[in-house]
Amino acid sequence: MAKSAYHILVVDDELSMRELLEYLLNKEGYQVTCADSGKQAIELLDKKRYDLMICDIRLGDITGLDVLRASKDKNPATVVIMISAYVTTEVAVEAMNEGAYDYVPKPFDNDELKAAVKNALELKTLEQEKESLDDQLKKNIHFKKIVGTSPAMTHIFSLIRQVAPTRTNVLVSGESGTGKELIARAIHDESERSAKPFVAINCGGIPENLMESELFGHVKGSFTGATQDKKGLFVVAHKGTVFLDEIGELSMPLQVKLLRAVQEKAFKPVGGNEDIEVDCRIISATNKNLAKEVIEGRFREDLFYRLNVIEIKVPPLRERKGDLKALAQHFLDKYSREMGKEIKKISSYAVDLMNKYDFPGNVRELENLMERSVALSSTNIILPESLALSVHKRRWIEGVEGKRYDLDDVAKGVALDVVLREIEYAYLKKALVFSDGNKNRAAELLGITFRSFRHRLGKMADDK
Repeated sequence: MAKSAYHILVVDDELSMRELLEYLLNKEGYQVTCADSGKQAIELLDKKRYDLMICDIRLGDITGLDVLRASKDKNPATVVIMISAYVTTEVAVEAMNEGAYDYVPKPFDNDELKAAVKNALELKTLEQEKESLDDQLKKNIHFKKIVGTSPAMTHIFSLIRQVAPTRTNVLVSGESGTGKELIARAIHDESERSAKPFVAINCGGIPENLMESELFGHVKGSFTGATQDKKGLFVVAHKGTVFLDEIGELSMPLQVKLLRAVQEKAFKPVGGNEDIEVDCRIISATNKNLAKEVIEGRFREDLFYRLNVIEIKVPPLRERKGDLKALAQHFLDKYSREMGKEIKKISSYAVDLMNKYDFPGNVRELENLMERSVALSSTNIILPESLALSVHKRRWIEGVEGKRYDLDDVAKGVALDVVLREIEYAYLKKALVFSDGNKNRAAELLGITFRSFRHRLGKMADDK
């Protein structure tokens, strides 16, 4: 906010002090109104809201503490700085307890006073931003912990409302850490199945030889170690929802058995001879391009279409930076409560720093960042230095079709020629997109000649 937008009330019964403060503050660009008594100050507070008040503790008619109390009663948002040449420590402490932001003894250094005013107004701005964020969070945490105000998330919320009442299978796609399971839980919670179980399983987190038993159960004696019957997750989720996370990691044999369960709503447990019928809604999630997996023969086409009746694509955090501030505040509040800390604000400079970072780990990385920042912070506000993040070091490069090359992979060994070819091809393709297919313009965007552009593009095509 521009300084000229701030209006300051100066209250002092000494003319020379009022003139000095008015001069200093006007020179800084603030709007200033002066009162020569406590009574006049209270009359002015009745007529107008001030952003900040500088008030002498000793006035001729009533005390500055009386004016402070009146100010807090009429407009608690007004920030108050008390000044005085004759005051005890007890009175200064009382002023702070009554809600004063700061106490500055007379005579004061002009620069110190200006700094106190600047800091006080920054605090006011932060508090206003916090209130605004609180209002946004109330409006936009539509489904449990999902936070978002961006058009992309608003669209997702609309989709959730539409598909939740149906029995349709849903595929949630997006990069790791974007909150796919939260979307799945929201669909379940908004559906008629909300009172029944929501059972989640990570298809890439369980060994293949155990996955069939986890999904469909087994009978006693069906394999070594099967000492008793076990219900599979589909049975546990009867009348509820099964969430199959990272469905693209499921092996081909298990895809066949899952297809039958989806089609016929029945399956045989491992070692069993009789079908078990279940009524489950299936929500799947993947960070892979399943359509491409189908083309390349790694995922069954018939299963893909059974699971992907409705697809909800969750954008990465770097494509919805408008949500970053609200998300960061949400996680700040969460971990401040958990750790018993009174950290309630994120400085605008810290937010700017986060906005310059691409968050390759998405919302999960942001949550981790805020948890560490709260744990390490020694102040009641998250400052840039509080962030456990080196945002100036971008450790990955994006290449073909969003593929990322993590620079830390160098430690494990990389095929540099292959990586460079792929990144070069990505730039050539992106230039064609921005130039609407005009190769002359694309060459200009890349700072190379048309002949060089055509040669490089042809060479890439020959290599593929």
